[in-house]
Amino acid sequence: MKRLIVIFFPCACLLTVSACSHMPTEAQRAFSGGAIGAAGGAAVTALAGGSILGGALIGGAAGAAIGALTSSDHISLDRRH
Repeated sequence: MKRLIVIFFPCACLLTVSACSHMPTEAQRAFSGGAIGAAGGAAVTALAGGSILGGALIGGAAGAAIGALTSSDHISLDRRH
């Protein structure tokens, strides 16, 4: 089961992030934040020895919320200061 998750999860994340080009900016932030949060949550709980699925769900929810609540005025990686 863990081997299936290790193979399937990164492929699913890459596939979902590749579909963001036609979405509004706010939706892109929420979607990519959720994907990054899910990957981070799964990685942290895998290292800590907890439930990988639970960590992915919590991290995904937190990442999506943070991504949806921020705007380009708050966080922008393409602007140079």
